[in-house]
Amino acid sequence: MAKTIVLYYSATGTTKAIAEYIAQQLGADLHAVQAAQPYTSTDLNWHDTSTRATVEQHQHNSRVAIKDDLPDLADYDNVVIGHPIWWGIPPRLVATLIDQLDLNGKHVALFATSGGSTYERSQSFVERTIKENGYEVTLNEGAVLNSPARVDQWLPRQNFKK
Repeated sequence: MAKTIVLYYSATGTTKAIAEYIAQQLGADLHAVQAAQPYTSTDLNWHDTSTRATVEQHQHNSRVAIKDDLPDLADYDNVVIGHPIWWGIPPRLVATLIDQLDLNGKHVALFATSGGSTYERSQSFVERTIKENGYEVTLNEGAVLNSPARVDQWLPRQNFKK
């Protein structure tokens, strides 16, 4: 039987709630990804062009350090990665996460939470990051999932290893 893990980053708890629901529905393990330097509410103020997150998100190919507590993926067949959408794409720490994981041979699914964005730019961002790392993966199409009902529609369409 295939084994699944849900990895997620959540700044406000919104993505965490959806990740917990997905893990429960899949009987999957759950792991929170944390920035090495946690974000403050000031860091996340998107109305201020000088805030940490705004500056990071506008630096093409930038990376944000994450805590070095990632699980070993050797025993997992399916990896679900969840994140908020900031300025149309995942937080830059998601690229760091992908850089530090060994995703070769995995079935990867992605989801986000967002107040107004679609997933297209995030999908391109993740596809590019996976390609840059040379991973051979089965990559599912991601989606914005802001409710359990949306999760319930999304999950059956995922190409998870059984």
